Amino acid sequence: MNATLGGGPADTAARWRAALRRVPLWGVVLAVTALVAWVAFLADDTPAGPATQDPGQFLVTVLDAVTFAGLLFVAASGFTLIFGLMRTVNMAHGSLFLLAAYIAIRVQESMVGRSRNIEPGQVGVLDWVVPMLAGAGVAAVAGLVIQQLFLQWNEGQELRQALMTLALTVVLADQMLREFGGLAQTMVWPGAVTHFFSVQGERYPATRLFILGVAALVGLLLWLWLTRTGTGMVIRAGVDDREMVRGLGINIKLVFAVTFFVGSFLAGVGGVLGASFAGAAPGTDGNWLLNSLVVVIIGGLGSLRGAAAGSLLYGTVVAFSPAYLPSEYSYYAIIMTFVLLALVLAVRPYGLFGRPA
Repeated sequence: MNATLGGGPADTAARWRAALRRVPLWGVVLAVTALVAWVAFLADDTPAGPATQDPGQFLVTVLDAVTFAGLLFVAASGFTLIFGLMRTVNMAHGSLFLLAAYIAIRVQESMVGRSRNIEPGQVGVLDWVVPMLAGAGVAAVAGLVIQQLFLQWNEGQELRQALMTLALTVVLADQMLREFGGLAQTMVWPGAVTHFFSVQGERYPATRLFILGVAALVGLLLWLWLTRTGTGMVIRAGVDDREMVRGLGINIKLVFAVTFFVGSFLAGVGGVLGASFAGAAPGTDGNWLLNSLVVVIIGGLGSLRGAAAGSLLYGTVVAFSPAYLPSEYSYYAIIMTFVLLALVLAVRPYGLFGRPA
């Protein structure tokens, strides 16, 4: 029957992947050239206009893409460690993100001595860094508790882990709503970074470059930890062959607990950056969980460079789509994210730098 009808969905998907892989290099170059030509010369009826006519708007869009990619990377890097390297499905990642944001906001208000209408000039660097560390620390401890109580004993059972952590997400969301209320709250940037500079006549906030700097620091420290330390090497070896690592006398459970702690801490750092960038409110956790999932799926499970590449691609699509789609079609910008996801998975089913689990 399948032969008569041309095969099932799996066969159809395989044929699409094979067809896309057969696309010659010149076809890819032609597509990229067409996109560059559109942005540079032909995008007249778009919100941003051709880059050659308005280079300032183009550069601002590029900076938006790169800095938003930095925020995505910080938020997704912890998810990459937990989901990608450890193969542990933690759907409560977004809840840790939001919890850290709320805790940091409360600590900042306590340090500044005001609960509302805080101005950046009233916030010193320590009034931002200390709350960030406090919020990320709480998220790390909460994540470790989740791992020890709920996830450690059912390793390899992805569906059970997903259902358990989804249930925890609902519980945590209700408790955060009760404790912190339903109104949006904002983590205030320190006054030292809240200024603007000129980009080809366009004003651009320095806070976004601060986000990019934090992302670069996080990426560097993670890379050094995973590739230049004994713990990082044990983590990567434990993912590939846990029994062999155990046979060498290494406490793999302790190593994975440390990894989960670090991953949850990074979720908290992303939460504080996100609360400073766009605020924190009920529902933010689900949005950033989805963002992290998209980044990890595009980049590939267990790959730090994949997380960086996925963040950059995702950030570029998010920034350029509303700016350079024709004005009458700009409301389709959100769809371009799913187009990116579909194209990457059609060609690379395991992500750009991923490999079969």
